[in-house]
Amino acid sequence: MNIPQELKYTKDHEWVKIDGDTVTIGVTDFAQGELGDIVYVEVETLDETLDKEEVFGTVEAVKTVSDLYMPVSGEIIEFNESLEDEPEKVNEDPYGEGWMIKIKLSDTSELEDLLSADEYKEVVGS
Repeated sequence: MNIPQELKYTKDHEWVKIDGDTVTIGVTDFAQGELGDIVYVEVETLDETLDKEEVFGTVEAVKTVSDLYMPVSGEIIEFNESLEDEPEKVNEDPYGEGWMIKIKLSDTSELEDLLSADEYKEVVGS
């Protein structure tokens, strides 16, 4: 299982890449593996400001639909529109082309609540 050291994680299986006050968010390799083949990604919260742990979208797989949760508070400034036509990118490259949203961070102190790669490995039993 791929768990890049440079990223931060949540117990809800989202990953977070921090670049100043812009944060890129997606689902982890573990999450995409558990979901199975992803057929649809829906994010209707573009340009909205959401609080940590609010739902920002859904991901639909062959067998299930799962909510996507904000790992930190912020304004959603970008959605990876390529996922509309190619949702399988989430399965194929969850940490690269399968990213989901970018947000403008509201509260940098919330970053301290995120898990390191090693802490996330403990969550998934890796």
